[in-house]
Amino acid sequence: MQFDDDADLDTSEVKDVRGSRVPGGKATIGGGIAGLIALILGLLFGVGPEQLGLSSGDTGPVPTSSPQAAIEQACRRGSDANSREDCRIVAVVNSVQDYWRAEFPRRQGRYSDARTVLFSGQVNTACGAASSAVGPFYCPADRQVYLDLGFFDELRTKFGSSGGPFAQAYVVAHEYGHHVQNLMGTLQRAQDGRQGATSNAVRVELQADCYAGVWAHHATTTPDERTGRPLLTNLTDADIGEGLDAAAAVGDDRIQERLQGRVTPETWTHGSAAQRQQWFHTGYRTGDMARCNTFG
Repeated sequence: MQFDDDADLDTSEVKDVRGSRVPGGKATIGGGIAGLIALILGLLFGVGPEQLGLSSGDTGPVPTSSPQAAIEQACRRGSDANSREDCRIVAVVNSVQDYWRAEFPRRQGRYSDARTVLFSGQVNTACGAASSAVGPFYCPADRQVYLDLGFFDELRTKFGSSGGPFAQAYVVAHEYGHHVQNLMGTLQRAQDGRQGATSNAVRVELQADCYAGVWAHHATTTPDERTGRPLLTNLTDADIGEGLDAAAAVGDDRIQERLQGRVTPETWTHGSAAQRQQWFHTGYRTGDMARCNTFG
């Protein structure tokens, strides 16, 4: 996975609040039983803590602090994305949104940007307060993706993923898949509270996997709005393998087997390892979001 060394990065699409103090007290999602529930039910790729019923009532603004200035200074070129993890996230966000900004008008739609908020420990959102235990998530109320970079270490050490740069890109692209669903009016289907292998919650997650694959298909050919050249210049079979491996690692069956020693499909919220790989691969192979109809 290689970015154009000379490309300009747009840090305005990422807000860095790592190390900032969260106003309003502690989040209600955290350690102990609440954190474990969030970890199991959220399976780390949820659409927001409000779906877990663990959000606090504090919906204050995300605080700002000096980390934003630091990331603006450090993440200027594609070469920075090739050498720094946080800059890589900036570049992936830029690439993903470049694609969807171009794709929506082709389907008589209009894409609205979504920022990614990098945080550490806990963060306040329009969906409520959340801790890192819930993993990466998209909040439809403020149309932002929230990510603690420490999750990528957990993806490898706790969930058995091989990791790698494209595993990280897959996570980000999946969350932006939820943003696409929100803009298209399909995200709300997951909010009926039902679980199970054929539930809408699972179908929404698998569709977000497919949308991540669609972006990956076009990533090396979508022009960067700032240069007219693709921001991502090289994506190999090994990179795609990292994404497929990450998708499998957070399959409901894999996590349930690891945490409780048995698989209970009636409680699934995200789909099996095989399903997640299948739908990511469908998007990647076809490059067509119309082929991502997991509700069909």
